[in-house]
Amino acid sequence: MRRHWRILCFLMMLSLTLVSLVGCGMPMEKSAAASQLTVKMLDVGQGDAILIRTPDETILIDTGDTDEAAKLKAALDKEGVKTIDKLIITHPHRDHLGGSAMVFQNYAVKAVYDNGQPTTPKFYRDYLKTIKVKNIPYKTLRDGDRLDFGGGVSFTILSPTEEMVQEGGREADGKINLNLNSLVGRLAYGNFAMMFTGDAEKPTEQALLKRHPAGDLRCQVLKAGHHGSKTSSGLAFLKAVQPEVALISCGAGNSYRHPHASVRRNYEKQRIDFYRTDVNGTITVESDGQTYRVTPERGVKNSNKGN
Repeated sequence: MRRHWRILCFLMMLSLTLVSLVGCGMPMEKSAAASQLTVKMLDVGQGDAILIRTPDETILIDTGDTDEAAKLKAALDKEGVKTIDKLIITHPHRDHLGGSAMVFQNYAVKAVYDNGQPTTPKFYRDYLKTIKVKNIPYKTLRDGDRLDFGGGVSFTILSPTEEMVQEGGREADGKINLNLNSLVGRLAYGNFAMMFTGDAEKPTEQALLKRHPAGDLRCQVLKAGHHGSKTSSGLAFLKAVQPEVALISCGAGNSYRHPHASVRRNYEKQRIDFYRTDVNGTITVESDGQTYRVTPERGVKNSNKGN
């Protein structure tokens, strides 16, 4: 009888302890998941397509290339995407904008943002025409603009400036380089930050360093500029941003040799881990606003496969 009484007392004390812990705010798995930010760099070949989910919104940054639209659709359907609250196009190159026709056709797009840099190819003219025909709210973004992604997640534009767009991405030799005016934005969620760079190259990186204090640039995760090309990820830029991890979107066996050996060396010098879609497949970043984790679909980090 005494033994039964002692067991009963123990169970009562255990029950009271559990109630106390819950009452004191121990995080529950369900509530933690509900507040989480998820960023997926989708494996869509040589182009860019990045899916961002918050408790309130679904955002897609770039849409990959025209000939990879089926890959993008498969990835979005796998994620259960029906509506895209914000479609952001970093610049009007086919490997970033090409899949937009498929996106407009298959998903409800609530708003579109880009850098307002005009160009002449038919896929760009069709993109603007579709926005107009579907009457989708459309806005061009400039340095200093800020978007609310919901759930405490903000996205601040760092480049281009109005002056840069007016100049048209003109290089010193007079040639037009649309990469120079790629949208660059910094996502912030609590103590976590991630920078998105489109195909921004070293002149854009250097201009960023002149216009913005280091504190506005620092982040834990960097979306590598221009698919890991040697035109981007300069040492001065990496030293200012101080990322712990870089994500590279590039196609398997690409003829550009992305990610370039010099970029991989820069990451090594700065002790930056990196993942690449050609080796790792889709790469997922999750954060609760305090910590974060990076999960590749396959493979390991810091792969030096290729040239």
